Amino acid sequence: MLRFDPFRDVDSLTSAMLGASSGSDRAPRFMPMDLYKVDDHYVLSADLPGIDPGSIDVDVDRGTLTLTAHRSAPESTGVQWITSERFAGTFRRQVSLGDGVDTERISASYDNGVLSITIPLAERAKPRKVDIAHGDISAEQKSIAHEST
Repeated sequence: MLRFDPFRDVDSLTSAMLGASSGSDRAPRFMPMDLYKVDDHYVLSADLPGIDPGSIDVDVDRGTLTLTAHRSAPESTGVQWITSERFAGTFRRQVSLGDGVDTERISASYDNGVLSITIPLAERAKPRKVDIAHGDISAEQKSIAHEST
Protein backbone atom coordinates (compact mmCIF):
# COMPACT_ATOMS: atom_id res chain seq x y z
CA MET A 1 0.00 0.00 0.00
CA LEU A 2 1.31 3.40 -0.90
CA ARG A 3 0.39 6.90 0.19
CA PHE A 4 -0.81 8.92 -2.76
CA ASP A 5 -1.79 12.58 -3.00
CA PRO A 6 -1.44 13.82 -6.58
CA PHE A 7 -2.39 17.37 -5.61
CA ARG A 8 0.18 17.91 -2.82
CA ASP A 9 2.85 19.48 -5.07
CA VAL A 10 0.32 21.64 -6.91
CA ASP A 11 -1.19 22.82 -3.60
CA SER A 12 2.24 23.64 -2.19
CA LEU A 13 3.21 25.62 -5.30
CA THR A 14 -0.10 27.50 -5.36
CA SER A 15 0.14 28.33 -1.66
CA ALA A 16 3.69 29.60 -2.06
CA MET A 17 2.76 31.75 -5.06
CA LEU A 18 -0.40 33.20 -3.51
CA GLY A 19 1.03 33.58 -0.02
CA ALA A 20 -1.69 31.37 1.49
CA SER A 21 -0.69 29.40 4.54
CA SER A 22 -1.15 25.65 4.52
CA GLY A 23 -4.20 24.62 6.50
CA SER A 24 -6.14 27.85 6.12
CA ASP A 25 -9.91 27.68 6.48
CA ARG A 26 -10.11 27.58 2.69
CA ALA A 27 -7.87 24.54 2.28
CA PRO A 28 -7.24 22.36 5.35
CA ARG A 29 -4.32 20.11 4.58
CA PHE A 30 -3.84 17.88 7.56
CA MET A 31 -5.52 14.55 8.20
CA PRO A 32 -3.03 12.54 10.29
CA MET A 33 -3.29 8.81 9.76
CA ASP A 34 -1.67 5.54 10.71
CA LEU A 35 -1.55 2.54 8.39
CA TYR A 36 -0.42 -0.89 9.53
CA LYS A 37 -0.85 -4.57 8.72
CA VAL A 38 -2.27 -7.13 11.15
CA ASP A 39 -2.46 -10.76 10.09
CA ASP A 40 -4.59 -10.83 6.91
CA HIS A 41 -5.66 -7.17 6.71
CA TYR A 42 -4.50 -3.57 6.84
CA VAL A 43 -5.87 -1.01 9.27
CA LEU A 44 -5.98 2.69 8.44
CA SER A 45 -6.81 5.09 11.29
CA ALA A 46 -7.34 8.78 10.50
CA ASP A 47 -7.81 11.53 13.09
CA LEU A 48 -10.90 13.59 12.28
CA PRO A 49 -12.00 15.26 15.53
CA GLY A 50 -15.07 17.44 15.34
CA ILE A 51 -16.13 16.07 11.97
CA ASP A 52 -19.82 15.44 11.34
CA PRO A 53 -20.01 11.67 10.68
CA GLY A 54 -22.51 12.34 7.88
CA SER A 55 -19.87 14.33 5.97
CA ILE A 56 -17.37 11.46 5.82
CA ASP A 57 -16.99 9.63 2.50
CA VAL A 58 -14.78 6.61 1.84
CA ASP A 59 -14.54 5.70 -1.84
CA VAL A 60 -12.56 3.08 -3.75
CA ASP A 61 -11.99 3.66 -7.45
CA ARG A 62 -9.43 1.96 -9.69
CA GLY A 63 -7.11 1.00 -6.84
CA THR A 64 -7.28 4.33 -4.99
CA LEU A 65 -8.92 4.72 -1.58
CA THR A 66 -10.14 8.30 -1.06
CA LEU A 67 -11.15 9.71 2.34
CA THR A 68 -13.11 12.97 2.38
CA ALA A 69 -14.59 14.76 5.40
CA HIS A 70 -15.90 18.22 6.19
CA ARG A 71 -15.72 20.33 9.34
CA SER A 72 -17.96 23.39 9.43
CA ALA A 73 -16.58 26.70 10.65
CA PRO A 74 -17.95 27.84 14.00
CA GLU A 75 -20.42 30.72 14.04
CA SER A 76 -18.30 33.87 14.09
CA THR A 77 -20.84 36.68 14.07
CA GLY A 78 -19.89 39.13 16.80
CA VAL A 79 -16.88 37.05 17.85
CA GLN A 80 -13.43 38.54 18.35
CA TRP A 81 -11.01 35.67 17.75
CA ILE A 82 -7.98 35.45 20.02
CA THR A 83 -6.67 32.21 18.48
CA SER A 84 -8.13 30.20 15.62
CA GLU A 85 -6.15 26.99 14.98
CA ARG A 86 -8.92 24.47 14.30
CA PHE A 87 -9.26 24.30 10.55
CA ALA A 88 -12.65 24.20 8.90
CA GLY A 89 -13.43 23.02 5.42
CA THR A 90 -12.96 19.82 3.47
CA PHE A 91 -10.21 17.35 4.30
CA ARG A 92 -9.10 14.81 1.71
CA ARG A 93 -6.57 11.98 1.71
CA GLN A 94 -5.80 9.31 -0.88
CA VAL A 95 -4.04 5.97 -0.56
CA SER A 96 -3.07 3.69 -3.45
CA LEU A 97 -4.15 0.12 -2.88
CA GLY A 98 -2.08 -2.75 -4.19
CA ASP A 99 -3.46 -5.62 -6.26
CA GLY A 100 -3.49 -7.87 -3.20
CA VAL A 101 -6.42 -6.29 -1.35
CA ASP A 102 -10.08 -7.28 -1.42
CA THR A 103 -11.77 -3.96 -2.25
CA GLU A 104 -15.25 -5.55 -1.99
CA ARG A 105 -14.79 -6.22 1.75
CA ILE A 106 -13.34 -2.87 2.90
CA SER A 107 -15.22 -1.63 5.98
CA ALA A 108 -15.14 1.62 7.95
CA SER A 109 -16.27 2.99 11.32
CA TYR A 110 -16.04 6.39 13.02
CA ASP A 111 -15.70 6.57 16.80
CA ASN A 112 -14.42 9.30 19.13
CA GLY A 113 -13.07 11.37 16.25
CA VAL A 114 -11.14 8.51 14.64
CA LEU A 115 -12.06 7.01 11.27
CA SER A 116 -10.97 3.35 11.18
CA ILE A 117 -10.86 1.48 7.90
CA THR A 118 -10.21 -2.25 7.63
CA ILE A 119 -8.72 -3.32 4.30
CA PRO A 120 -8.61 -7.13 3.97
CA LEU A 121 -6.10 -8.97 1.85
CA ALA A 122 -7.49 -10.87 -1.13
CA GLU A 123 -7.45 -14.65 -0.74
CA ARG A 124 -4.91 -14.95 -3.55
CA ALA A 125 -2.53 -12.59 -1.71
CA LYS A 126 -2.62 -14.43 1.62
CA PRO A 127 0.35 -16.62 2.50
CA ARG A 128 -0.38 -20.30 2.18
CA LYS A 129 1.36 -23.58 2.82
CA VAL A 130 2.25 -25.72 -0.19
CA ASP A 131 1.96 -29.48 0.39
CA ILE A 132 5.02 -31.51 -0.49
CA ALA A 133 4.62 -35.05 -1.79
CA HIS A 134 6.79 -37.63 -0.01
CA GLY A 135 7.98 -41.09 -1.02
CA ASP A 136 6.85 -42.83 -4.15
CA ILE A 137 5.53 -40.77 -7.01
CA SER A 138 2.01 -41.74 -8.05
CA ALA A 139 1.32 -43.13 -11.51
CA GLU A 140 -0.41 -39.88 -12.47
CA GLN A 141 2.62 -37.78 -11.44
CA LYS A 142 4.93 -40.14 -13.39
CA SER A 143 2.74 -39.69 -16.47
CA ILE A 144 2.82 -35.88 -16.14
CA ALA A 145 6.61 -35.88 -15.62
CA HIS A 146 7.08 -38.18 -18.66
CA GLU A 147 4.87 -35.98 -20.89
CA SER A 148 6.81 -32.81 -20.04
CA THR A 149 10.16 -34.32 -21.17
